[in-house]
Amino acid sequence: MNNAKINLVAADMGYGHQRAAYPLMDIASGNKIISINNYEGVPAWEESYWKNSLKSYEQISRLKKIPLLGGLVFAIMDAFQKIDPFYPIRDLSKPTTQEKFFYRVVKKGLGKDLVEKLNKSNLPFLTTFFVAAYFAEAQNYKGDIYCVICDTDASRSWANLDSKDTRVIYLLPSEKVRERFMMYGVPEKNLIVTGFPLPKENIGENQEIIKNDLAVRLHLLDSKGVYFEKYSSLIKNYLPEKIVTRPLTITYAVGGAGAQKEIGLTILRNLKDKIVSGTLAVNLVAGNRPEIKKYFEDGIAELGLDTNVNIKVIFDADKIEYFKKFNQALRTSDILWTKPSELSFYCALGLPIIISSPVGSQEDFNREWLINMGAGIDSYDPEHVEDWLPDLLESGRLARAAMDGFLNAETMGTYNIEKLFNK
Repeated sequence: MNNAKINLVAADMGYGHQRAAYPLMDIASGNKIISINNYEGVPAWEESYWKNSLKSYEQISRLKKIPLLGGLVFAIMDAFQKIDPFYPIRDLSKPTTQEKFFYRVVKKGLGKDLVEKLNKSNLPFLTTFFVAAYFAEAQNYKGDIYCVICDTDASRSWANLDSKDTRVIYLLPSEKVRERFMMYGVPEKNLIVTGFPLPKENIGENQEIIKNDLAVRLHLLDSKGVYFEKYSSLIKNYLPEKIVTRPLTITYAVGGAGAQKEIGLTILRNLKDKIVSGTLAVNLVAGNRPEIKKYFEDGIAELGLDTNVNIKVIFDADKIEYFKKFNQALRTSDILWTKPSELSFYCALGLPIIISSPVGSQEDFNREWLINMGAGIDSYDPEHVEDWLPDLLESGRLARAAMDGFLNAETMGTYNIEKLFNK
């Protein structure tokens, strides 16, 4: 039985907005995420608008790796959504070009149909996509409006056009982002620091799941016992004793646009001996993209490897089912290798992040956050992973990153958000 507390609204574009919404489905009307670009009855012109927008973004993201022209085209697009440096503290309330562009479409009626439908429910409107917050307010949604921030920092475009007189309540990942939104002119009363919503099946109401999983992981990440020797009292204070009975496992996740998929096969090729010997397992995350799944499976076959032996391709055509499979795979993963997307927050699960090249301004800030947190390590050349990965394991650096993420990043964001609606 659904205990509906909110209308949960996201955008079905890439993974970030829906991944942030997924952990909140327990309190959502119908236990579902409403996607602004493909909900039942979406006006044809809106559906077409969002399809064209997504297609353009994905094409430009893939273009980035083409020398000169590709980089230039991406840089122009990224300039519209860039995040200004945090310091000095100053007034950043002036709306951006990107924001004005979206508001022109909102004035034409973007989101009006959805708002009219949802107004019948008398539930708060909670979204993980800033444009939905724009139109909820502009199209006169009757209830309270909440917006979850999906990166470790956010551009001005995440705050509504009239930021000083908005009624949107922002649910923020950190105190620093609260200060950022105050620079954008958002009233302090509209800002609540909750932490990013992480999957409850990886945490546990009292952190029992995350602590058990991390206790096993630390043994595998600290192959020489260097970290345990230095910090055994700290570990014992937080984690139970666990026996290790599985191979070290790397999970490599591709972004929604399919960028950087080639790194997954590079990992397999250069660590093939360890995979065959059973000392290493690898998960390749294809998400809900069948073409990425085929790319991985073809590459695995060409390398003479087998998906039944220490290699898994994580895929489901249904995005929600994919999230479930991915979250389950993380429980027995020891390293998460990915670009610094919204998955940066998953370091809070006690997963060290090997950071591949950022795509876009927000990912540059996510990378910086991971480094400052001590939870992320920039990837060295994947072609030489067989040389540098053992060094990271033997030094205890990956074990330290796992523990730093767990200790320093907020793990309870989902529970904190739920509490707001369970009063």
